[in-house]
Amino acid sequence: MNADAKAQPQELRTRQASEGIVIRKCGALEEFHACVGLQREIWGEADLEIEPVTMFVVASLTGGQVLGAFDGEKLVGYTLAVVGLRQRVTYLHSHQTAVSATHRNRGVGRMLKLFQREEALGRGIRLVEWTFDPLELKNAHFNLNRLGAICRRYVPNLYGVTTSPLHRGIETDRLVAEWWLDSPRVIAAIQDLAPSAASAPATIELPAELEQWQQNDEQRVRAVQKRVREEFTQWFAREYAAIGVRAGQKGQAYLLAPWSDF
Repeated sequence: MNADAKAQPQELRTRQASEGIVIRKCGALEEFHACVGLQREIWGEADLEIEPVTMFVVASLTGGQVLGAFDGEKLVGYTLAVVGLRQRVTYLHSHQTAVSATHRNRGVGRMLKLFQREEALGRGIRLVEWTFDPLELKNAHFNLNRLGAICRRYVPNLYGVTTSPLHRGIETDRLVAEWWLDSPRVIAAIQDLAPSAASAPATIELPAELEQWQQNDEQRVRAVQKRVREEFTQWFAREYAAIGVRAGQKGQAYLLAPWSDF
């Protein structure tokens, strides 16, 4: 099915659901420049680490995605994805998703991801991947519980130590989210039919104080990162996957189960 044909009803639904915010493909240079501007605003990185306009142009022209969230004429969020190929399977790697501070907690991020899913499926693409910081539990909840993604890979210091204040000067360890777009797990999650997992054969606990430490105690954050890196590496080597997040005994906990369980 033509991807543009699928995008039209999605655009109508998002307009109704989110007070005039519309999700659509970006294609004009001024829209790509607006994406770069929002990127600068959110990540605050040095120029050398900013994805340039040319990256957005290339992604748009070569089968990737540049999707924008618009409030009227203003860009308030975007998703940038590039094409990937692994074991002869084509997928999308979703490199960046950003939402302006003025439009957070309004479901814009989820709108972008659902539009991304529909556009990809319209082209026969079944898998979208992206990376996220395992210490950012709001992102983990969104990715695993709300979207139905799973994680089976942990990459230490993927991007190196960057200039972004969001990365706090520590190594950029990342979990790789796998979003199998037409799987029963994902369909249930995006339709809010699947309750968050309450238990699993294995867990990885994160302390309740972590968010506070991220503001004022870099040494403790580094210690948590080191432990979490070791635990994920061990469980993934045993062919477990992270499948959810829930409140644990002393904070939040990742839930892990064997791959074959889903």
